[in-house]
Amino acid sequence: MGRRKGSSNNNKKSSNSSTTENSSPPNHLQVTADEDVEEISNLDNSTCDPTDDVIGSDKTSADYYFDSYSHFGIHEEMLKDTVRTKTYQNVIYQNKFLFKDKIVLDVGAGTGILSLFCAKAGAKHVYAVECSLMADMAKEIVQTNGFSDVITVLKGKVEEIELPVSHVDIIISEWMGYFLLFENMLNTVLYARDKWLINDGIVLPDKASLYLTAIEDAEYKDDKIEFWDNVYGFNMSCIKKQSMMEPLVDTVDPNQIVTNCQLLKTMDISKMAPGDASFTAPFKLVAERNDYIHALVAYFDVSFTKCHKITGFSTGPRSRSTHWKQTVLYLEDVLTICEGEAVVGNMTVAPSKNNPRDVDIMLKYSLNGQHCSVSRIQHYKMR
Repeated sequence: MGRRKGSSNNNKKSSNSSTTENSSPPNHLQVTADEDVEEISNLDNSTCDPTDDVIGSDKTSADYYFDSYSHFGIHEEMLKDTVRTKTYQNVIYQNKFLFKDKIVLDVGAGTGILSLFCAKAGAKHVYAVECSLMADMAKEIVQTNGFSDVITVLKGKVEEIELPVSHVDIIISEWMGYFLLFENMLNTVLYARDKWLINDGIVLPDKASLYLTAIEDAEYKDDKIEFWDNVYGFNMSCIKKQSMMEPLVDTVDPNQIVTNCQLLKTMDISKMAPGDASFTAPFKLVAERNDYIHALVAYFDVSFTKCHKITGFSTGPRSRSTHWKQTVLYLEDVLTICEGEAVVGNMTVAPSKNNPRDVDIMLKYSLNGQHCSVSRIQHYKMR
């Protein structure tokens, strides 16, 4: 069962109008050349000069590679992810005893939404650290909502700024990336923890777990991978080899799942060392029906265990969808598997040596089944 693909209309609205390009507007809409026409702009002249430092006004696509979190769209997507945002809101509002009169550090604050939650829950003071140009917007948002006396927005890298206080009681952050570890801020959170968090302080969330399962995905693999074998009659299989190495972030239909889900790694953010994010973990995926396996799928859960009631969310295919979706790792082989048979192996995950926010994955797997026997090593690069 393949995934349903999105429409290719690029969100352009269709029109049933029969007006042609050369048609003239109705008389009451026509404007003569000598009439004065007022220019309309989305810049508020009373508050903004076009030459001011508006977020993104002078940035190129190359700049955005290094400062992608200056995009409003990224923050809109995250804020509209209600699984993500409402979980944080509920953790804070339903556990006000944790925040009452406490000093909080918000790592990677973005628009400042988590800081606002903390302030509203009774925090004594919140330091919101944001490296991108969104920090300027966060300051305005804080002021607009009347929390300037409780929230201080600090623009810069956590590793380079100086806090006005020597210690904080709580560190809160939404640091997770795709595949949990791609373009994540985990090391930054750990740096802040080691530098500022009091001995019995709290990190929220404090647990993160990575899982693996296997899926049937013939239709989509054919569309994304096998496509390169014959492109309008030309062999472009050299691209196919590269596309196999790039994990696909996409939403997986739970009906595609063929095996059990295997826990690969749990990280305790309050105790772990930065190097613990590199690991090798074994797995055994047992088929729950007779089917084919085209890909392995990774997803993660996060937990807030210091709350009155343990709270968290999952990004798995059987849970309500999030902007993290799932991470699909296509296999070179199509595995024919019978119920009860197992794909066994191990996965090695490590930051890229060239860019620590990128992830290198090595997958070793084997299947010795009734209809299929295979053993292989595959490498993937999340870039």
